Amino acid sequence: MAAGISVAGCSLRTILFKHNPILGPKPTKLFSPSIQNLDKILSCKWKNNLTVCFVLEDEKLESSGELERNPTAEEIERELSAARLAEKFAKKKSERFTYLVAAVMSSFGITSMAVIAVYYRFSWQMEGGEVPYAEMFSTFALAVGAAVGMEFWARWAHRALWHASLWHMHESHHRPREGPFELNDIFAIINAVPAIALLSYGFFHKGLVPGLCFGAGLGITVFGMAYMFVHDGLVHKRFPVGPIANVPYFRSVAAAHQLHHSDKFEGVPYGLFLGPKEIEEVGGLEELEKETSRRNKFSKNS
Repeated sequence: MAAGISVAGCSLRTILFKHNPILGPKPTKLFSPSIQNLDKILSCKWKNNLTVCFVLEDEKLESSGELERNPTAEEIERELSAARLAEKFAKKKSERFTYLVAAVMSSFGITSMAVIAVYYRFSWQMEGGEVPYAEMFSTFALAVGAAVGMEFWARWAHRALWHASLWHMHESHHRPREGPFELNDIFAIINAVPAIALLSYGFFHKGLVPGLCFGAGLGITVFGMAYMFVHDGLVHKRFPVGPIANVPYFRSVAAAHQLHHSDKFEGVPYGLFLGPKEIEEVGGLEELEKETSRRNKFSKNS
């Protein structure tokens, strides 16, 4: 607190004139236009008929602990970073939920249709009492063969097409994703077209050839669903995959595909489920083990 003392002819803070026979009646108001906050008038003393008043004004002293401190640039930047991080986390959570809903709905729908199609196709073919064993065996054999063959097709297409003439589409998969979907997802739709066509032809026609077509379409469908859960869910964490993440071989698959994105072995592996084998062929087992350990530690801490 600071005291201000003022007299006539000086920088006036407060002057109160009392009654004086010479000066006339005393003013009844306080003349202090320059004072905005008047806290207290502690005491007044008479001297030569002139009242001198001591006025205490508020001052913010550091010693009182009431001094206002402006935030530093570092503190402002820290607060902004925290806000941006929270916003990014909320956005990422929303994107994962959106993709999870899409994955579950598509998987449930495709699985249901595939099971119903298989049941009705063979029940329809056995209406005459004769069981078409050759056709049934061929259908399921080609379904397994198509699922395995899709791995080799995906490996070749990944190397010869996606990282070559179709890079303008596949590039979105090698960049930070904006939103729940990316341009690279269109390849899943492209692979679904022949699968649907083969399933439809095999479902509505009898015979060995339609049975083989039905099996091929079924195998492509099974591979597509497995690819989505392992590649999109386990590797890139676009949605939670539950117990799949605890399967040791799938952990190795995820680590191998992560090496593909790191480009340590010129893009190898280009396949997915046989990715660890590709890494072994180029002498990258040590790197594969390191990446597997790193992912395991990250999963435990998260």
